[in-house]
Amino acid sequence: MTDTQDLLAPIREQITEVDNQLLTLLAQRRGLTNQVAEAKIKMDKQVRDQQREEQLLVKLIKAGQAFGLDAHYVTQLFHVIIEDSVLNQQALLAERANPEHSQPLNRVAFLGNKGSYSYLATQKYFSRRAGELLEIGCQSFNEIIHKVESNQADYAVLPIENTSSGSINEVYDQLQHTSLSVIGELTHPIKHSLLVATDTEISKIKTLYAHPQVFAQCSHFLAELSNIEVKTCDSTSAAMMRVNELKSDSCAAIGSEAGGNLYGLHAIKSNLANQKENHSRFIVVARKAVKVPLQVPAKTTLVMSTVQKPGALVEALLVLRDNNINMTKLESRPITGNPWEEMFYLDVEGNVQDGPMQQALDELKAITRYLKVLGCYPTEEITPTKVAAASALQDS
Repeated sequence: MTDTQDLLAPIREQITEVDNQLLTLLAQRRGLTNQVAEAKIKMDKQVRDQQREEQLLVKLIKAGQAFGLDAHYVTQLFHVIIEDSVLNQQALLAERANPEHSQPLNRVAFLGNKGSYSYLATQKYFSRRAGELLEIGCQSFNEIIHKVESNQADYAVLPIENTSSGSINEVYDQLQHTSLSVIGELTHPIKHSLLVATDTEISKIKTLYAHPQVFAQCSHFLAELSNIEVKTCDSTSAAMMRVNELKSDSCAAIGSEAGGNLYGLHAIKSNLANQKENHSRFIVVARKAVKVPLQVPAKTTLVMSTVQKPGALVEALLVLRDNNINMTKLESRPITGNPWEEMFYLDVEGNVQDGPMQQALDELKAITRYLKVLGCYPTEEITPTKVAAASALQDS
């Protein structure tokens, strides 16, 4: 064993040195992309130029082949790098367009405490924003909204939908009754693991702690277990705290492995979600709306109530089609106090400052009983640029 370690040690030292060089170069590249963003502001150019991205990827694939690197490997690596570049440029442009939102301290309310998925999403979103982060953990969506409305927090991060369990209706209902504006979004991967505080086995687990949404997303895994008591918690962090307190061979929590590490828990099984590509979409809300520069791809969230006649909803949706506006989400929720009447929430691709979007809003106001823009914000769903010639390049 010692001889093997002696052989590996110098190789590992070289790998560490190369890794540090890579990090230095990635930081240098990010700095250059910020300079690109500055130039685009002055030139009024779009953030994304997918033709340029495709040309760049083709050149990188060819250069990588000269070093014996697989085309798929190079493509995947630079998709991540390009996504980071685009998101940083968008954040910089949005910051310049909204100086009132730039502050030395960002007070952010979210569900749960350190380790919850909302906590991880908060960290991810504000890592690209200037200013320090003050985390305000809450125990309910109502409390989160109240923190911002009462100026105890500047922003709130709220989960709105999940690819496995669907829409989070309680959040939609909160949006119906608040004056806050949606100012941002992000999609965060949700990787559920079975977390324990002791060295134990799945067969010994008798009690599981998790948030109700988590149980819904892992229903297939739960169906495989027998004699398990399920106990719901306000958040995944609360579930992990409980298991940490109990330190029992028969108790486990379901949550992220990264979050579990914060509470001294370790994973004994991973990938528990029904869908292996499990993601949650979060929205960021604030008291004041933001302006989205026209160079930045934008989404707009609307809420409306149609007149009570056959085809009223279809008529409203045709307005979007006729103005060439793509709808990405349609959700209906009951109107409180009005039995059998629905409020419709729509996410559409478009900027309220743009002509087609303004035209569509004017037309919708004329044919609906109620229409409100809940927010216009930069989209953070970055579609990877496809390189059609990648496989051919690999064989060349």
